[in-house]
Amino acid sequence: MNFIEYILLNIDKFYAVILLIASTIGFRFLLEALGQRWITTYAHTATLTFLPVITFVITKVITGNIALSLGMVGALSIVRFRHPVRSPFELSVYFGAITMGIAASVSLKWLIFLIVAILLAAGSLAMVSLVSRHIFKREFFNASFSEGNLLSTLDLTTSRVIGSIDKSKYLKSKGFENDTIKYLLVSNDSNELKKILSNVESDSYLISYQLNT
Repeated sequence: MNFIEYILLNIDKFYAVILLIASTIGFRFLLEALGQRWITTYAHTATLTFLPVITFVITKVITGNIALSLGMVGALSIVRFRHPVRSPFELSVYFGAITMGIAASVSLKWLIFLIVAILLAAGSLAMVSLVSRHIFKREFFNASFSEGNLLSTLDLTTSRVIGSIDKSKYLKSKGFENDTIKYLLVSNDSNELKKILSNVESDSYLISYQLNT
C-alpha cells in the first residue's frame, strides 16, 4: 500500500485533523477578541492546537482495544501537568480542546455540534455584556488582572478624598500614604478612564496621575 492509497483509506481521519486545527486556530482569535491576553503566547496557542489532535489520535488508537487502553492509562498516569492554571476559564479551554478531540474520534457531527454550542455560548455572554453596559449602565464582568484580560488603569494621587472617585464602579483600590490618597481605577474601556481623568484633571487636590492604556 503506497502513501496515496493510505491517505484515501483514511481520508475521514485527515478531514477530522484539518477541522480540529482550523477550529482551534479560530477559537484562538475568538478568545483574543474577548480580551484573553494569555492565549496570545506561543505556548498557550500551541497547547490549544495540539491538545485536540493528540486526544483524537489517542482515542482512535485505544478504541476497541482493552490492552492498549490499560497501557495508555498507565502511561498517562506518569505524566503530570506542572503548569499553574491561573483561572477556571483557562482550565475550561483546555478541557474543551480535549473534548473536541474525543468528539472528532466518535463523529464529525459531534465535533461540529460542540463548535456551534461553544460559539452560541460565547455569543450569549457577549450579548448579555452588551445589554448590561448600554441598558443597565454597568459592567457584567468584573475586571481581573489574574485572568490575563486587556485592561487599562488609572492611578491618581490626591491630597484629599474625592467623592466621585470613591463612588466609581471602576475603583479597584484606595490607599493612604502620609497625607495623600492613592486611587487605582481599572476598566476594559480606556475611554471611560479618560472621562474620569478629564473630570478631575483640573481639581486643585489632584497631585499626580498616570493613565495606562
